Amino acid sequence: MVDLHRHARHISLPDVGVEGQRRLQNASVLIIGAGGLGSPVAMYLAAAGVGRIGLVDDDDVELSNLQRQILHSTADVGRPKVESARTTLEAMDPGIEVVTHRTRLHPDNALSLLSGWDIIVDGTDNIPTRYLINDACELLGLPWIYGSVFRFEGQVSLFNHEGGPTYRDLFPEPPPAHAVPSCAEAGVFGVLPGIVGTLQATEAIKLLLGLSASLSGRLLLYDALALSFQTLTFAKDPTRPAVVDLQQAASLATQEEWCMVRTDSNVPSEEQKSQPLTAQNMVKHITMAEVLQRRSTGWAPFILDVRSDAEHHQAHVNGCNLQIPHPEVLSVMDDLPVDTDILVHCQGGVRSNMAANALAQAGWPADRLYNLEGGLMAWFAASPGDIVSGD
Repeated sequence: MVDLHRHARHISLPDVGVEGQRRLQNASVLIIGAGGLGSPVAMYLAAAGVGRIGLVDDDDVELSNLQRQILHSTADVGRPKVESARTTLEAMDPGIEVVTHRTRLHPDNALSLLSGWDIIVDGTDNIPTRYLINDACELLGLPWIYGSVFRFEGQVSLFNHEGGPTYRDLFPEPPPAHAVPSCAEAGVFGVLPGIVGTLQATEAIKLLLGLSASLSGRLLLYDALALSFQTLTFAKDPTRPAVVDLQQAASLATQEEWCMVRTDSNVPSEEQKSQPLTAQNMVKHITMAEVLQRRSTGWAPFILDVRSDAEHHQAHVNGCNLQIPHPEVLSVMDDLPVDTDILVHCQGGVRSNMAANALAQAGWPADRLYNLEGGLMAWFAASPGDIVSGD
């Protein structure tokens, strides 16, 4: 039975009413991660009266979490996050059901954990898990709401809604391992997960109420320093093979070099960085921070986008000089300037590395070729104002 007094402000909305509140009460949402993003998502879903909320997390509460993970308090340090979260949510509304799984999502349990929920919300902090969520949701036909934070910037989107675009349509490939540091290394603005998580909760509640799904096919970018929002559009890639099992996600989850987190073992050493160029390592690699620093002093490279035509149409760098799919890069050698540095990029840095090395092996001066680590994803994070949607 709907609690008319508790949810009076919702019920007074014409687009909600008693029937809408009943829909929320009968709905279920699974949140992967009970940390910075999962905290505001879970709390606002509980406050909204979502009847069944699930949490998947295998971590314990640490003191350093409390700067942003508002589900937990000082007294919870050392407790499993899912247990601390349950206490907070049940105190907020004893009438909701809180289902906890103290485990890490992986290919062996993803389908069983995600089955039976109406919506999945991403509160994770690593790339392989996001690909896994995406593939499991595609197999199960479930919509999922993506959120990501980095320093002062955040991203939100809705994937797989009514057959719409998925995470793999926006990010076809993972970035190289050392493209972006972890939150522990880079830091995160404490209120940022609260803003991004609240946006995720907003989209979830709208979906459950049958209101417009505004972020399907759109990536929302938030800059806390500029206090600005930008939206990039993207579409389903008709050439992308449908997900048939979790094998592809499993390979991602088990390959350390595809996790977007620095570790001592996957950051190139100074000796490796100073090695002479060889057939296997012919081109220079450059981070987005280095690009911005060099451009501030007048560096103006020729920007070569080696993603697909569809990806380029969805979003590209303002001022891109040429776009060609990476397997065809040798066909445009005559169109490249011989007296200018060339900055090659793709979505995550993998295809651009292949393209740049192909050019070098074909005789192009390797000292003028720069592969952008992290690709357009790194450019989004560092300077979203440089990215434009459409042609």
